[in-house]
Amino acid sequence: MAVAEITKRLSIAESLRQAITEEMRRDPTVFCMGEDIGVPGGWGGAFTVTLGLEEEFADRLLDTPIAELGFFGAGIGAAMMGMRPIVDVQYGDFLFLPMDQIVNNAAKMRYMSGGTVKVPLVMRAPIGATGRGSQHAQSMERYFIGVPGLKVVAVSNAYDAKGILKSAVRDDNPVLIFEHKLLYGSKGARAESGAVDATSEIPDEDYTVPLDKAAVCREGSQVTILSWLLMHHYSMSAAESLANEGIDAEVIDVRSLSPFDYETIGASVRKTGRVVIVEEGPKTGGVSAELAAGIMERFSENMLAPVHRVASPDVPVPFTPVLEDAYRPDPPRILEAVRKIIQH
Repeated sequence: MAVAEITKRLSIAESLRQAITEEMRRDPTVFCMGEDIGVPGGWGGAFTVTLGLEEEFADRLLDTPIAELGFFGAGIGAAMMGMRPIVDVQYGDFLFLPMDQIVNNAAKMRYMSGGTVKVPLVMRAPIGATGRGSQHAQSMERYFIGVPGLKVVAVSNAYDAKGILKSAVRDDNPVLIFEHKLLYGSKGARAESGAVDATSEIPDEDYTVPLDKAAVCREGSQVTILSWLLMHHYSMSAAESLANEGIDAEVIDVRSLSPFDYETIGASVRKTGRVVIVEEGPKTGGVSAELAAGIMERFSENMLAPVHRVASPDVPVPFTPVLEDAYRPDPPRILEAVRKIIQH
C-alpha cells in the first residue's frame, strides 16, 4: 500500500523560513544578511521570515546596519568567494540604495569574467501598497527586469515561495525574489490589515520550483489573464466571477519576470486569442508593457484583440487608505477589462 504524502499547511513567511532552515542545514556556505533578522526574541526581520532561526544559526544570521549599499556589497563579495548569501531588505523600496551594487556588480561579474566568477546571491524584497505611504509601498519589479545577468521572480503562494527560494540558493547567478507584504501571513505584531490567504500544503520531502516557469492556475478558453503576487489572487477572484457570467478565463501566475516564460504564455494565447495583464505598479514603463510587447511580437497572428493592461495610475502610492484602495487594481477593474476585451 502506498504511503500517504505528509504535508503541512504553511504561510509564505513560514515556508520561506522552512526553506532557509533546510538550505542552511544542507549547505554550510548558506547564510543570511539583513536588518534585525537575528535579534534574540525579535520579530525575525520585518515580516517574521527568520523568526527564531538565531537559536540554531546564531553565527549565520548577520544583523546589518541600515546601510543597504554596504551590506549588499558584502553579500556580493561573499558570493564571489564561494559563499551563498541570502540578503534581504526590510522594504523593497530600499533597493534603490544598493542599485549600483546589484546592477553594476552582481549582475555583471560573471559575464565580465568570462564565466570564471560566479555570484550565487539571493536577494529578497517585500513590496506592495499596505498603508505605509509612497516610500514603503512601491512595486519594484519594473526596475530590474531589464538588467542582463539578473534573474527576477515573484512568489504568490507558500508552495512556490519555498521551492523558488531553494532553487535560487542553489543557482550560481544572482536571483532577486519579490514577495508581497499582504501575502506573507505573518502573525502577531506583524499581521497585515487586508492580508490575503496565500497558504499552501507543503510536503515534507525536499522539492524545488523552477526559476523560469509560469504556472497555469486556472484553465480557460476565452481570455488569458496574466498576473503575479497580490494581483494573481485578485485575478483568480475575478475569474470566478467571470465564470458566473459565462466567460471562461485562463489565469496564469507569471512568476518568472526575467526571463518571461513565453512557452507557457504562448500556449495559452494560441488557445484564447485575448490577453489581459494585471500589475500593481504604475502602467507607464511597467512589467506589463514589456510583456505586452513580447506577446504581440511573438503571437500577433493568434490575437483576436489587442493586449489590455490593468495597472495603477502614474502617481506615487497614496498614504490615505481610501486613496490607496482606489489607486491599486482590484477584481472589479479586472472584470471590466475582461468584459471589454471579450466584446472586442
